[in-house]
Amino acid sequence: MGAQPLQPFVKWPGGKRWAARQIAELVAARLSGTYFEPFLGGGAVFFHLRPHKAILADVNEDLIATYRTVRRDSAAIIGRLRRYRVTEKDYYRMRAQDPDDPVARAARFLYLNRTAFGGVYRLNLEGRFNVPYGGGERTPAVLWQTEILERAACALRKAQLKVSDFEPILNLARTGDVAYCDPTYTVAHDNNGFVRYNERNFSWSDQKRLAAVARAATRRGATVIISNAHHTSIRELYPAAQFITLTRISRITPKVSLRRPVDELLITLNPAQ
Repeated sequence: MGAQPLQPFVKWPGGKRWAARQIAELVAARLSGTYFEPFLGGGAVFFHLRPHKAILADVNEDLIATYRTVRRDSAAIIGRLRRYRVTEKDYYRMRAQDPDDPVARAARFLYLNRTAFGGVYRLNLEGRFNVPYGGGERTPAVLWQTEILERAACALRKAQLKVSDFEPILNLARTGDVAYCDPTYTVAHDNNGFVRYNERNFSWSDQKRLAAVARAATRRGATVIISNAHHTSIRELYPAAQFITLTRISRITPKVSLRRPVDELLITLNPAQ
């Protein structure tokens, strides 16, 4: 594929840093055209894969705006970030701001992303970021100390970035293309009520729509790879797919002693014969 794998510069709930290598290997073995990632989030698979041609999308406008500004002017973002202090008072002052300038907006987004509690991205009913201060050792310094932002900017120059629902993006996939989909979901074990429990994140109608759009992409010759909850109802949406179970340690609780292994499904839909 492309150059040396990179770590994502955005921390994102449900991100696939822990599985990026395995997923990227599956993608690379099938990819001869364009790589699609319509649920971009932190982009762990894209940055590990570093394909020659990619279309990346997410419904989160602030996230995509940050990616675009990093691609265009990472040095200016770093210049701002280096001036920001990391204290509880400064965090809440930054959280209350709503700058118009793209560089200032991207710097604010990354500052909050790196200093908020648990790296969580959450908006209130008014659409404002409302995650509390994280404290501890959280700091955006890694973004310039490791040159991760500059390297990400180079990788992103080979990609189109779009604010979009997944359906119009997957509808572009054709023969030789591979799409990796990581929809927002709360991982559930097989004995949990997946449909009811996840409705607030990615509705069941969205799950069915994703399955239908993915199958349509395979009929056009594309491969679609999907991460999803390890649940019977999800398997039933993809009767002809290949399934791999991936296991990670849940980090939902800050208490290490309470963390448990959690299974996820990795679903591969091969091109229709």
